[in-house]
Amino acid sequence: MRDIGFGPFNFRPDLVPGVPLYLKDLSLPGGRVIDREAFFIPQTARQGTLGRNAPRGFPLRQLDLSPRRRFVLTERMNLQFRMDVFNLLNRPNFGDPVGDLNNGLFGRSTAMLGRSLGSNVGSVGLNSAYQFGGPRTMQMSLKLQF
Repeated sequence: MRDIGFGPFNFRPDLVPGVPLYLKDLSLPGGRVIDREAFFIPQTARQGTLGRNAPRGFPLRQLDLSPRRRFVLTERMNLQFRMDVFNLLNRPNFGDPVGDLNNGLFGRSTAMLGRSLGSNVGSVGLNSAYQFGGPRTMQMSLKLQF
């Protein structure tokens, strides 16, 4: 492929008519992959026919639960117990697919969503346990109210 575009960024490709944008493949994360054959790089310096941000990643499905219970200790004191569960069903949520047509992994997700959200902040990173799409995590708390 030619290296055309704005600096390191390629122009948007043309969408090949009649070729599906996604292929179902249950052996891959998320069960689908963006089809590389659905795109064609224009030979002239112009934007292609593919709409901006047209290919989409995978949907986020996560169920969080926070039950709590208040215990009356005295007339002026209460104790509150709370348990927070994130991603209760522990459903895997995959990050965005690789969007570079020159990459051999184009159209495939290479990371879980919780890990991919913090990848653009340098060496600091964000803890995947506290991000959407992270693993199932639980925390419990006691609060004394007076």
